[in-house]
Amino acid sequence: MRKLIKKGRFGNPQIVAALLLGCFVLGACRNADLVKIQDQFTPLPANSIHFSGYLEDDIRNSIDHWNKGVVPYAALVEKFRSGRSFFAQGEMWGKAVRSGCMFYRYTQDQELKKILQSTIADMLTTQRENGSISCSEMSEQPDGPGGDLWERKYVLLAMEEYYRQVDKDPAVLQSMIRQADCIIAQTGPAPKVPVVDQGWSPNHIESSTILEPVMRLYKLTGYQRYLDFARYIVEEEGGAKGFNIIEDAFNNKAPVEIGGVYPKAYEMMSLFEGLTEYYRVTGNNRWKQAFMNLYHSILEKEITIIGNGGGDQPYHPAVYGEAWDNTALEQTNPDIQRMMETCVGVTWLKLCSQILRLTGDPMAADMIEKYTYNGLLGAMKPEGDGFSYVNLLNGVKTNTVGWGGIVDSVYVTCCNLNGPMGLAYLPYVAVMNSASGPVVNLYNAGTAMASTPKGNPVALNIVTDYPLSGSVMINVAPKSPENFSVSLRIPTWSETTLLKVNGKPVEVKPGTYAVINREWTSGDQLELNIDFRCRIVDAPKGSNRAGDHFQALVRGPVVLARDENIDEQYHEAVSVISNNGYVDLIPENPLIPGTRMQFRVPVKNGEIRMVDYASVNNWNGKHICTWLPEEL
Repeated sequence: MRKLIKKGRFGNPQIVAALLLGCFVLGACRNADLVKIQDQFTPLPANSIHFSGYLEDDIRNSIDHWNKGVVPYAALVEKFRSGRSFFAQGEMWGKAVRSGCMFYRYTQDQELKKILQSTIADMLTTQRENGSISCSEMSEQPDGPGGDLWERKYVLLAMEEYYRQVDKDPAVLQSMIRQADCIIAQTGPAPKVPVVDQGWSPNHIESSTILEPVMRLYKLTGYQRYLDFARYIVEEEGGAKGFNIIEDAFNNKAPVEIGGVYPKAYEMMSLFEGLTEYYRVTGNNRWKQAFMNLYHSILEKEITIIGNGGGDQPYHPAVYGEAWDNTALEQTNPDIQRMMETCVGVTWLKLCSQILRLTGDPMAADMIEKYTYNGLLGAMKPEGDGFSYVNLLNGVKTNTVGWGGIVDSVYVTCCNLNGPMGLAYLPYVAVMNSASGPVVNLYNAGTAMASTPKGNPVALNIVTDYPLSGSVMINVAPKSPENFSVSLRIPTWSETTLLKVNGKPVEVKPGTYAVINREWTSGDQLELNIDFRCRIVDAPKGSNRAGDHFQALVRGPVVLARDENIDEQYHEAVSVISNNGYVDLIPENPLIPGTRMQFRVPVKNGEIRMVDYASVNNWNGKHICTWLPEEL
């Protein structure tokens, strides 16, 4: 069949598309065998979970005021006809469509679907004779300085997401195959152009991230040439020019030292997302060890109190706050001007999702929660039409200035395109299935339809105002009585969690999953009380903090901060009154509409007001103080 198509025996594109789809369907069972490593946790099917309240409001805000309201889809497609205005601009369309597809998976919003169908059809008309969808003319391909491979990566990711989540249109699959074949024809081992010779950065790390869509396409088609190309990227080139960053991770090198002068956080994790897909197919534990080493090292050395990482001081001032920089240690360094790019945070969330699915590590879910309620929501514009490029912990929290530009009168950056993807991933990871039964990772209010090990439906109704409080009630309703497990994440920071099953106490341990195996019947109830005492945290002392003392307050998963909008003395030193590391907060009604939570905090000589970090609106130029200078 493939030979007939290749020889042009079928000239009608509709016939070709139908044949491709037929081959795909017939090969589905065979292609399932391509994956040697099965995930411990698997996402629920589309439209199986529905949030209410806290996260739902943010998701709808982003969909209505960005994906359906602002994104200039037609103008972004036009860049593939007329050419880019600046390097890598072609990434923008793919990012917008990718998050739109994930939002559609969650909402089944038909208006959003029509927008996605229209822009996909528009993009398909830009495919060139050689199969490429590129902002560069064929004579200029592959266009390294233009960011050609990075752009094509995002086109492939968007189309693959569309194909899986929105519409299994055979024309889209055919287009992806032609695009990937063009990339393989143009780049690879000599005499072709090496992948690591492509890109704009000093070590060209960004071009090797083509690994992820190539692996996804391999799993869709089973075509050996895609696995061979992935093997070339991983095992021959190592991910960067002059540096084998995969080997560096395997050898447990610190993130700040990987890749030489350019340990670009976002692109590095994008490459390792592809490595997780390569591991699933090959089963080679060497690749697992590499990405697990990187994951643990980032968690320990880079992630700040709000769940994101990367900075400009003291090690990499030229990378605008987007490089690994020992940020966990340096996060109170007063020299930092830019830190914690939104693209970094969202990609960290996605990498943690990969780790969570592959290993069932509850710490990965802790990290997703930490970034969600602080860094991600804290970067979002109150109007929903964008995200901050970088964030600060002390100073003006939000910053729109970064890579991007005006497209059809809209200021588009990589970060206000990536932020929605972070939101769209939350329903994907909140509740999952495992071989033994449902797994609850996030405690936002809502309903989920999971399944038992026998494949029978089981509804979970999560009743809570989390993260306003730690009180969570979960009603479990299987279709009929059945023995299976319900697993609940017990946060690492929750020292005294109380869990009851139908009123009977169950012992739990922080930083694990409480696995309740029993015969469940409709009406069974789980009652969870998570430790929401406010913790006082001492700041790490980095390279420029030896003589200074800073503290922060964290309540549950939520980081608190002083807000200049309600507190003119926001930056003054204070001495917080605590008892055994906990602070007695006094909740009060927020002074500013849109603030989620506000507290009075006891300090020596009185009280101060603090709110949740995410609610602080610094888009007006006001300031925030998250790390409080300690009065000595």
